[in-house]
Amino acid sequence: MPLPTPQDLHRYIAAGLECSHLQIEGDGQHFYATIVSPAFEGRSRVQRHQLVYAALGGRMRAEIHALSMKTLTPQEFAALPSA
Repeated sequence: MPLPTPQDLHRYIAAGLECSHLQIEGDGQHFYATIVSPAFEGRSRVQRHQLVYAALGGRMRAEIHALSMKTLTPQEFAALPSA
């Protein structure tokens, strides 16, 4: 099975979670994601990560070795100096 690409992860997450901004970087084994979603509103960091894991489904166990993520609401993202 070929290693997943950042584009694959982008597609998987976007299919299962409404995102206003989604950026994925990685080398096929280790990925870093910035995910901005209104679904994160009022949720803890753990709950936000659980939503992303649910969007990825079994791929987290089978295809994706490591995923670091920054999960933000649209308001949190807009408040960032680089946004």
